[in-house]
Amino acid sequence: MQKAAEQALAAIDAIILGKAEQTRLAFCCLIAGGHLLIEDLPGVGKTTLAHGLARVLGLGYQRIQFTSDLLPADILGVAVFDSASGAFRFESGPIFTQLLLADEINRASPKTQSALLEAMEESQVTVEGATRPLPAPFFVIATQNPRDQLGTYPLPESQLDRFLMRLSLGYPPAAAERQLLLDPDHRDLLAGQTAILDEASVKAMQAATRAVHVAPAAADYILALVQYTRDTAGLRQGLSPRGGLAVRRAAQAWALLDGRDAVLPEDIQQVFAAVVGHRLQPRPDSAEIPPTPAEILAAVPLP
Repeated sequence: MQKAAEQALAAIDAIILGKAEQTRLAFCCLIAGGHLLIEDLPGVGKTTLAHGLARVLGLGYQRIQFTSDLLPADILGVAVFDSASGAFRFESGPIFTQLLLADEINRASPKTQSALLEAMEESQVTVEGATRPLPAPFFVIATQNPRDQLGTYPLPESQLDRFLMRLSLGYPPAAAERQLLLDPDHRDLLAGQTAILDEASVKAMQAATRAVHVAPAAADYILALVQYTRDTAGLRQGLSPRGGLAVRRAAQAWALLDGRDAVLPEDIQQVFAAVVGHRLQPRPDSAEIPPTPAEILAAVPLP
């Protein structure tokens, strides 16, 4: 299983140059059963990463371009009247896929953004009073532009909390960007990429992730990190119990990718920033500067 995961990551790294840590975290997010938010400038490879994951993992893929006039029905689907049968027929929307790219999610209205909440939390959608399950595995990669750009709506905290991780790709290192200029168009590489894993393999990895052992000392370390955020004056609120569970799930996935069946403190540290960065909001009325995830890790002693 570890060898197959390494082959899949190597294939993605050949398409997204110079971003090995981010692609590993994205893969980790998938096998942990979570969803991923990528916040960055246009043109740094967010869409390519999502499409590359779908190709390499052999998953069904759909992309939704979020705009200000996008409606919930454009995502979920709608019931249409069939004159031949005299009954309504449900036409499923693009959300009925395994890997969904919600591109520029913060350009849609809050009502449209909220159409994803049930799907991300329960892997199902309710339309016209009927609940319909989504394919498994179901993985959402949402991208958003920086909030200071025109025409964007900030994601509410309830929606942010549904994302297991938030990443930023950033500009590639100079050597990787030079290679990008010398290579053929990487979109051609993406089009020719064959699947290395399949749906059954991804489900098996997700099941194996849940089975990775979390010792009491590792759980106490996560709890100490969570408690530190709650005791810090510069934060509006600390991590919720769901935030602590998210750290645990991500650490289990990181340990699995390292070929281990138990979580180490180092696994928790590797995923901590990606898991909690979007969950920690500064207190607007406080003069105290809130700590960064790295500063929280430095302040809490290892077990």
